[in-house]
Amino acid sequence: MTVEAPPRWAVVGNPENRRVALFDRAVREAGLPAPRVVPWADVLRDGGAGFAPDEVVRLDSPGENAEVDRALRGVDDPTRVEGGARWYERFTAAVRTLRGGVRLDDPDELAVLFDKRRCHAVLDRAGVPVPASPTSGGAAPVRGWDDVRALMDAHGMPRVFLKPAHGSSASGVVALETAGRGRIRATTSVEATPDGRLHNSLRVRRLDGEREIAALADALAPDGLHIERWWPKASLGGRTADLRVVVVAGRATHAVARTSRSPMTNLHLGGRRGDLAAAMAAAGPRWADALEICERAAACFPGTLCVGVDLLPAVGWRRFAVAEVNAFGDLLPGLTGLPGSGAEGLDTYAAQIAAVQHHHTRNHRASA
Repeated sequence: MTVEAPPRWAVVGNPENRRVALFDRAVREAGLPAPRVVPWADVLRDGGAGFAPDEVVRLDSPGENAEVDRALRGVDDPTRVEGGARWYERFTAAVRTLRGGVRLDDPDELAVLFDKRRCHAVLDRAGVPVPASPTSGGAAPVRGWDDVRALMDAHGMPRVFLKPAHGSSASGVVALETAGRGRIRATTSVEATPDGRLHNSLRVRRLDGEREIAALADALAPDGLHIERWWPKASLGGRTADLRVVVVAGRATHAVARTSRSPMTNLHLGGRRGDLAAAMAAAGPRWADALEICERAAACFPGTLCVGVDLLPAVGWRRFAVAEVNAFGDLLPGLTGLPGSGAEGLDTYAAQIAAVQHHHTRNHRASA
């Protein structure tokens, strides 16, 4: 009688990062050998890495490591906003230098996920509801502020979100609002130094002068910009709300409500976790629709085991749109699976391990 060997895990990440530590713990708690950790710094320095045919290879975020950030973006200060286009080119190239193993992150899909313009077009073509965008699929170039204003006017969009095409964690995002008599206001966490460099701040601030807003847009444009109509988001507990929904192996398994008093709900910008039960109650029977939309968004990337979908509920909690699909959107420490998801009692990492083990066992039995 042959005994089925459990899958062997390898993770490409930054060894000191909490993401890798949390995943390592989940693998051990599943009764499996600790995963082999391949540092991103080594991949970039050595021009790639190889994996055994039976190694299950998980890619994790290359962020929060100064050495890796310098190699990818070419800047010394981790708070700098610039360098997104260079980061994208070098990161996607690095992913393609990985050889062998059973891969959980398709390189071609990652290239789409990390370009907001391409991702928006893929979702839109699949019928997934998304905010309207004149830059979907790279249809319209944005070379600076003049292009931003022209596209807003041409498409009847007085309120938009201006997003760096390759940004994450709201880095460089600007919420723009225009009104009569040429009034305009921008809400952003970006701050410019006297020498013109852009830095991410932990403080969301407002700009009311068009000259300053135009200078900001002009500085962001070289790395690529994506424009989306401002979605009128629902509220929860008197605060603006949206949802991060994790989809594992095609199924929505985890969700968290995020609330804020600013247009950005990111936790590091003053957002905080909201009452998910209250969000589910507010959506009522439409909650199932919300999860189904997230699963449809994830289905656009069948070669990627896990994604985090940022879902925008409209005022009244009756309509939803997908704002982002994140390749590394599973960092939700301490959060267990949704009722009926099959991931009850499991965190996001344990759910992925269970999905791979189930697939591994099923394939083993089929081949036997």
